Amino acid sequence: FMASTHSDLITIYMMNPDGSQAPLEVPVNINLSLMEVLRAGGYPIPGTCGGIALCATCAVDILSGNEKLSPAGDQELDMLDLLPQSTAATRLGCQIRLRPEMDGMIIRIISES
Repeated sequence: FMASTHSDLITIYMMNPDGSQAPLEVPVNINLSLMEVLRAGGYPIPGTCGGIALCATCAVDILSGNEKLSPAGDQELDMLDLLPQSTAATRLGCQIRLRPEMDGMIIRIISES
């Protein structure tokens, strides 16, 4: 049994429409994407294409912690270009794999509504 230097849980903070933040505890050893974790947490994130960067319905704004993510790939950038409300902080949740460094990140789901 190897002692982990990181906790197996990280906390990601969800920015609610009213400006409050809701903590979401996430195990990092399950190898899920941010989109999959948000859906499992009951957040209304469609993920229509099933996580292959083709629909942009899982777009999120990384309000804090963007520097902890790997850069977006070409296919992700192409999809983000199609989003009218996309900013430099916008990413596709399906393309972000959870890692211990992401502890404390603040994100907001971009809804179509």
